[in-house]
Amino acid sequence: KKKVVAYTINHKEKGGIPGKKCGTIIFFAEELSNCRDIATMQLCANKLDKKDFFGKSDPFLVFYRSNEDGTFTICHKTEVVKNTLNPAWQPFTIPVRALCNGDYDRFATVYVYQWSFATSHDFIGEFTTSYRELSRGQSQFNVYEVLNPKKKGKKKKYINSGTVTLLSFKVESEYTFVDYIKGGTQLNFTVAIDFTASNGNPSQPTSLHYMNPYQMNAYAMALKAVGEIIQDYDSDKLFPAYGFGAKIPPDGRISHEFPLNGDHKNTNCNGIEGVLEAYYQSLRTVQLYGPTNFAPVINQVARSAAEVTDGSQYYVLLMITDGVISDMVQTKEAIVKAASLPMSIIIIGVGPAEFDAMEELDGDEVRISSRGCYAERDIVQFVPFRDYIDRSGNQVLSMARLAKDVLAEIPEQLLSFMKTRGIKPRPAPTSTLQHSLHKPI
Repeated sequence: KKKVVAYTINHKEKGGIPGKKCGTIIFFAEELSNCRDIATMQLCANKLDKKDFFGKSDPFLVFYRSNEDGTFTICHKTEVVKNTLNPAWQPFTIPVRALCNGDYDRFATVYVYQWSFATSHDFIGEFTTSYRELSRGQSQFNVYEVLNPKKKGKKKKYINSGTVTLLSFKVESEYTFVDYIKGGTQLNFTVAIDFTASNGNPSQPTSLHYMNPYQMNAYAMALKAVGEIIQDYDSDKLFPAYGFGAKIPPDGRISHEFPLNGDHKNTNCNGIEGVLEAYYQSLRTVQLYGPTNFAPVINQVARSAAEVTDGSQYYVLLMITDGVISDMVQTKEAIVKAASLPMSIIIIGVGPAEFDAMEELDGDEVRISSRGCYAERDIVQFVPFRDYIDRSGNQVLSMARLAKDVLAEIPEQLLSFMKTRGIKPRPAPTSTLQHSLHKPI
């Protein structure tokens, strides 16, 4: 289906006449198919025309999809292969929807260019193909003559400007986070809260753990913001909850993985409200102390994740802290090991401290490593809560902003684990879904 929308441009700048029509911009929109296949292919070329005066050529390919209205849309560019007339481009992936919008016989035009730094790229030639042709894979049908219409019109003996050959073609289904949730994958949510003395005395208003009778502290806000969304993806609503960095009764020993509910045999709390209740109760019974050790609770959750790696369970650990990690070496080692498991870690920093160490654990820029081994996946997402606090003091808005960002990477992290293990989503139940999906991650 095609839709055309026209917008009139009125000139209102200095020197112009207000309201004067200066032209029209027309938007052409085509409804996308629901095809979710991903094609991976590799191509090479042979005896392309020489374009460089002093060398050979620096060729690359540009794929154009034909549209219903006769126009063309760029859908892929390959890398440039330097100084050769016989390039082999790297394999690349492209959504089938982008290549043909689900119409397997729709043709695509591929232009072959010579890369140029100083001027516009030189046109070598072109050829046409289609998804149906490409899907045949490597065969005599997928050796394409690269033709240059200008040369063909001027030279009687012109044959072609080289050939392009399809070396390989593979199609895989692209699954989404929702596909796995519909198929029964459970998110197991675990909470770990920092009870070190640097948070301040909970009975004092200056403390990050201060139990204000009129509003939630930063720890409670962070817990509630993330937990209320993620709990909708966990059918039993039972959440293990731990504290770390405190002296616990009755003997006053220091613990870095004590259950907030005080029950070492069953650490589960009933829903997010149950976790909040256990958190407040712990503040009344434990002594804030130190140091700030992350590794024990990460390893605790990792042990549970290691028991179920078939795609039916995925573990999310939320850690809320106010300061610098004391066991950085052990924490890195724990994260590297956990990266091969169905597990993600969210770290929320509260308070005014500098969180440089936390940024190091978030592997967006540089993948975390330990003892020469790099994490298989990026599984850590860190955010400082202060970046999301609404200036007007609106706690609901602050919590919404926080939840949106800290949960943004969970779907992709889950998909990366499933893909590396070759785990496909189970078929969704035909009657009713097992999960509530009204609060998106």
